[in-house]
This record gives sequence, structure tokens and C-alpha cells, in this order.
Amino acid sequence: MTRFQSLKAATIAALASPLIGVLCRSLEWRVEGEEHYAAIVNSGRQPILACWHGRILPGTYHFRDRGIVVITSRNFDGEWIARIIRRFGYGTARGSSSRGGVRALVQMRRDLADGHPVAFTIDGPRGPARVAQPGAAFLAGATGHPILPFHVEATPAWTVGSWDRTQVPKPFSRVAVVIGQPIEVAGTEDEPVERARQEIERALRDLEARACRVLEA
Repeated sequence: MTRFQSLKAATIAALASPLIGVLCRSLEWRVEGEEHYAAIVNSGRQPILACWHGRILPGTYHFRDRGIVVITSRNFDGEWIARIIRRFGYGTARGSSSRGGVRALVQMRRDLADGHPVAFTIDGPRGPARVAQPGAAFLAGATGHPILPFHVEATPAWTVGSWDRTQVPKPFSRVAVVIGQPIEVAGTEDEPVERARQEIERALRDLEARACRVLEA
């Protein structure tokens, strides 16, 4: 990046981070399944978190300050996103499915070995929406750490008209965080990775439905 872009990214992060904090502290949080996260950590392993790209904002706040490492793109957008999430206690592995992805996965493998959870927006960075990419499943098969799917739903909320239909909770809205059962992946061959990829999609669909029911209760 140019010096101007770096300064611009720093400014965006400095302005956006406190606004996100204020917004998320106003929300009414309803959480289910946190015991699945704790059980993985207590077993001596680390979760590989997986959610849809359109639920980044509230998910980032809920899982803050746990040392979770996430992939962010190596472009300008990835830079300001990385600067924001670092302020919420995250680490970053720089890369994407189109550029630097292998290097990012290698770093995440090291991070897991060092005792850090990792996280994927499973249909990112550019979609198609609600179609899981295989990176998380491959990493789980290569390391023996389980995938932990979760979904976040808010009402009322704004929906941004981007490819992923990003949801931004309105102030003082209700937010449901539903964490599912861990998904184990037996190796890195095509068959178990594809089977796990499909299982992640099914789990996230079920968790979305569950989150909507939680909000209606």
C-alpha cells in the first residue's frame, strides 16, 4: 500500500472501532452453545470457528479478546479490517482465496499449534454467498483441531446491499449467537474435506434457523 492508503486505513480503524464498541454494548445478547467452545479448549485443542461473511460485525464483538486469528485480504480493505479487529483482541493471517491463501493457511496452522483459535468467514472473501469454501475443512483435517460453526442473527437490523447481505444490528436490538456442535475432519483427502464442507453448510443453515427461533422467544 501507499503511505496515503496506510494513513487512511489507520484513520478508518480509529474512527470505526469505538463506534462498533458503543453499538455492540447497547445490544441485548442471547447466547447458546458457548459450552462447545469451552469443551474444545479444555480438551487441549483449539476451535476453528466458521460463520458466514455477512455476520462479521456482531461475531467480531462477541468473540473479542480471545486471541483468535483470522484471515484478512492483502489489499486496502483487508488492511483497515485488520486494524479494526486487532483492537478487539484478534490476530491476523494476511491472504485470501485468490492471493496469499496458502501462506495464510500455513500461518494459521502454526497459530493453532501455538494455542490460538482461528476463524474463517467460510464463504469469503467474495462469495458466492452461503457456499462454504474448503479452507477451514482442509485446515481441520491437517491439524486435528475441530471446526466450530456459529451463526449470529439480529433484530431489528440494517442489511447492506452487498453480495453477502451484511447484517448490521440497530442500536439496542436483540442479537442471538448460536454455536453448534464441533465438526471433526478425518484427513486432507478430497472426500473427507468435501464431506466436511457440506456438513458446515448444513450446520450453518440449521444454526441460522435456531438463531431466528431464539430471537422470537
